[in-house]
Amino acid sequence: MLTLDDKHIKQKLQFIDSYLNAETAADGAKLDANANVTHKNIATLEAELMKDYFIQVNRALVSNKIEELFGHELALEYQRQIEAHEIYVHDETSLKPYCTSITMYPFLLNGLTELGGESKAPQHIESFCGSFVNLVFAISAQFAGAIATVEFLIYFDHFARRDYGENYLNTHAKEVANHLQHVVYALNQPAAARGYQSVFWNISLYDKFYFDSMFGEFVFPDMSKPEWKNIESLQAFFLEWFNNERKRAVLTFPVVTAAMLTKNGAVKDVNFAATCAKAMSEGNSFFVYQSESADSLASCCRLRNEITDNTFSYSLGAGGVSTGSINVITINMNRLIQDGRDLSSEVQKIHKYQVAYRRLIEEYKAAGALPVYDAGFISLDKQFLTLGVNGLAEAAEFLGIEVGNNPKYKDFVRAQLQVIYEQNRTASKHFKCQFNTEFVPAENLGVKNAKWDKQDGYVVNRDCYNSYLYLVENTNTTHIDKFILHGRELNQYLDGGSALHLNLEETLTYKNALNLLNIAAKAGCNYFCVNVKITICNTCDAIDKRTLYACPSCGSEDIDHGTRVIGYLKRVSAFSKGRRDEHALRHYHTHTRVQS
Repeated sequence: MLTLDDKHIKQKLQFIDSYLNAETAADGAKLDANANVTHKNIATLEAELMKDYFIQVNRALVSNKIEELFGHELALEYQRQIEAHEIYVHDETSLKPYCTSITMYPFLLNGLTELGGESKAPQHIESFCGSFVNLVFAISAQFAGAIATVEFLIYFDHFARRDYGENYLNTHAKEVANHLQHVVYALNQPAAARGYQSVFWNISLYDKFYFDSMFGEFVFPDMSKPEWKNIESLQAFFLEWFNNERKRAVLTFPVVTAAMLTKNGAVKDVNFAATCAKAMSEGNSFFVYQSESADSLASCCRLRNEITDNTFSYSLGAGGVSTGSINVITINMNRLIQDGRDLSSEVQKIHKYQVAYRRLIEEYKAAGALPVYDAGFISLDKQFLTLGVNGLAEAAEFLGIEVGNNPKYKDFVRAQLQVIYEQNRTASKHFKCQFNTEFVPAENLGVKNAKWDKQDGYVVNRDCYNSYLYLVENTNTTHIDKFILHGRELNQYLDGGSALHLNLEETLTYKNALNLLNIAAKAGCNYFCVNVKITICNTCDAIDKRTLYACPSCGSEDIDHGTRVIGYLKRVSAFSKGRRDEHALRHYHTHTRVQS
């Protein structure tokens, strides 16, 4: 047994005292602040207490593997770069792979038996929902980050039709709502998940063209096929139901992504666009993913991964839904630029770090430690090694480039991202595994990078580096500018994703929401979300979808606001101090007229 010396014990005791007296759980966390950890209690304290040791073990494991594969000097460089805050390894407190979008087909064949559970394949809607909750918890235990089940509503429809008939939304709407309530509330329950946080759970909705491309050849084990008209109706039902439930509770998950195809700068499925626009006009908040072809799938807060296989297999289901990231390492671009480092060389080093990490995961899998892979829910070959970007806007500022929709800034951003993109392509061919680039959410990292750089004497203009290609506090950047900056001119090199959060003071009208979908299509902004602060009363618990400063139900001014910390909905009071400060600077557009 490892024996802590008096110094280390004293440090741990001091941490306990500091954590218990922190304003929020995120403020108390010294290494991995997370707004998804809402409650500060003995479970969250225990989860935080030994994270520094997990980091050291993880770092040693990766360093040893780098040395084995690429030599001693590079292993030392890996540790130096982390300690110098040139790079950041996400979820270094965990030994697990990062995140995944799974195929649920093995669940239809074997239930939870291949994951060590006793539940066999579900036969009815009730058993499907109960076992599905356990499935998400079981798989989340093997990943550090998000779990996407992009087939959820398609499978839900299958069992609902089996039990209630083709017209179940008319004949059994109450039962359907109860089943959805069972799943959603269970997966928003922090007590049942990792470190007293909810599972970061994602689902997808589809337009007809996307659905046909992804599931046109799909067949359930009983040889039936999903029916688009049923799916279309269920998706609309879910959006309305979920929006109404969010008037009763701050439901963070699932993070919902509506996937739609575009053509010639406009949405293809006008009916699906109308459904989404209606939901947005009613205060519903979800992500929209647009693409000219179903060649990629978006989930999580912005993560986008290419789909290399849209085929159907009777053992693995729809091949295109299985994707994700094994590992994410982010470059501090502001520090890199100020140090005058060569970006190509730095990226090449990161590729080797990530290959070493993948080898570790392969060893865990070979030892039977990751049964989720053996059970067929995901394949390592379909997951990416992701290179993250943070501090890019701040790097431009250092060079005297105005951040915004102007040629000089766009040329600068394009040049940096293109270098990474091309190096990723070269590395993918060389190492025979997939690399991509993500403009990371940096919920915690944006604050950390700014703090570290300021401490080390770098030029730092704000306390939190931007998670977008614009400055959140700039009131002169229009909503059109934001769509352009996150459009095809720049995101063509962000094959791992970036997200635009369009912050508004008021809900869009139906017409404006519909126009917005086509504006995004014209700009080629493939991943975005409309974000309106909701009002939460601390006195009577009423929730209002408008941004107010007094409760309309009881008149109390003791209110909180709910908004996206970056990618997911939370009370502002649950943010870390750094993110609360950043939120205070965010510009929310007012009286937005959206014209296509």
